[in-house]
Amino acid sequence: MRRAGLVALLMLMVADAAYAQPWGPPYGRSYRYYQSPGYFWDWDDDDDYRPRRRGPSLQSGGERPDIAPVEPRKISFPSTFPVGGIVIDTRGRQLFLIQSPTEAYHYPISVGREGFTWTGKETISRKANWPDWHPPEEMRARDWRLPEKMTGGVKNPLGAMALYLGNSLYRIHGTNDAKSIGRAASSGCFRMLNGHIVDLASRVEIGTPVTVVSQLPRELARIVADQVAPLRQNAYRQPDRW
Repeated sequence: MRRAGLVALLMLMVADAAYAQPWGPPYGRSYRYYQSPGYFWDWDDDDDYRPRRRGPSLQSGGERPDIAPVEPRKISFPSTFPVGGIVIDTRGRQLFLIQSPTEAYHYPISVGREGFTWTGKETISRKANWPDWHPPEEMRARDWRLPEKMTGGVKNPLGAMALYLGNSLYRIHGTNDAKSIGRAASSGCFRMLNGHIVDLASRVEIGTPVTVVSQLPRELARIVADQVAPLRQNAYRQPDRW
């Protein structure tokens, strides 16, 4: 009887140990395995598993006030970009909505920080008011405090509106950090003041082309700079408390 009890206890201990350990490399290197509430297993730099904390599955974004559109400045913009389209100049940290072959609306923006910039062409595929935010897994791995989902609201970094770019993870969106406008601060998306993104969203439709360039042609950049330099002296202050 005693021997049978010891065998049963030993089997229970082995089962518990097997349950507590994550699957090893033979089962594929899926880098995240949940161990217990508030923690997950992750790979470290030595290819070993280690427990790490994780954020909540759902977090509230707070209030959703009405945001009044803020009309941008219309400037001279002689170019061959398609009328009605959006042009984003990452070096100048500015967005243009082309109104004619010679004019455009000008919006200051925040762009991707070093290592997160990109260029190319997309189209607006969706609009969302006070969008929910689902931080990508790699972002949550960098910051364990991030939730799996944050509902739309004034605490949400996507701000009051988001324009989704094609099937990519990139967006043109508002922000809950007005001080970031004019800086390279994002993970590849383009941030605008909430009043500006609400205005832009009212002027464009699904399917609007978006061209992202590293910089404008030299002469066009000079023409733009002569017009917008006075605006930048105001440090792109948010026009309201949101």
